[in-house]
Amino acid sequence: MKTMKASSQLWIHGLIILYLLFLIFPLVWVFASSLKSTQELYSGLPTLLPQHITFEHYRSVINGQQIFRSMWNSLIVGVVSTLLVVSIAVPSAYAMVRYRSPINNVILGWILLSQIFPVILVMIPLYVLLRYAGLTDSLNGLTLIYIVWSLPFVLWMMHGYVKSIPLELEEAAVMDGASRSQVIIKVLFPLLLPAIGASALFAFISAWNEFFFALVLMKSPALATLQVELARYTGMEGQSRTGPLAAASVIATIPSMLVFIMMRKWFTTGLVSGALKG
Repeated sequence: MKTMKASSQLWIHGLIILYLLFLIFPLVWVFASSLKSTQELYSGLPTLLPQHITFEHYRSVINGQQIFRSMWNSLIVGVVSTLLVVSIAVPSAYAMVRYRSPINNVILGWILLSQIFPVILVMIPLYVLLRYAGLTDSLNGLTLIYIVWSLPFVLWMMHGYVKSIPLELEEAAVMDGASRSQVIIKVLFPLLLPAIGASALFAFISAWNEFFFALVLMKSPALATLQVELARYTGMEGQSRTGPLAAASVIATIPSMLVFIMMRKWFTTGLVSGALKG
């Protein structure tokens, strides 16, 4: 029996390792490609590890393109849109769960319906509205688009998290003399912290990786976001500059990884352990 259990655990761990390798391999390949010389990249003999490490592509990206300016633009749009989306979604989800109203079903229906339409279908109306508002070719307009685009899904996520928290916790706090604000701050907020972190991370990554809206709305090179800047490494007829594109992709991955590392503790902080002690 122990042998069968150990064998099954070995298989499970082996599959997990294979899956992790499958996820990590593209990043390793891009990082290795960024360290290869141009001659090696176009030699026709693909290898995983570079034969001779060179940083020429990183120097080309830093000196010849506006990579850091585009990263700054994406960071501004991503952070502002994330903060506003979470600020709207958290109290809205709480109100929808705790204060039932016929309009709640309408809101949930709007959330589901908004995810059906493809981006290309809503692009023209959005462009016309932003043009009349004077927000085309503007980071403010792009931020507004990202808020509207991410809010339905984040609100849906927060609605599920708030609904999973027992109402008895709030009732017990009220019986102990806590006010409504104290219940929200001291009881609900610690429990919702992992959900807020997950929702904020989703909203930020969505804004950081978005390409189509930024391509259509932003015309000034100084206001280009990161994904639009990366697209410029693809030349005519789809021929890309592989080395600089790999180096720029590695640089572009660093901020999102740092955000995930900083917010990692949010996924374990405030869980319901200890909240239901007898």
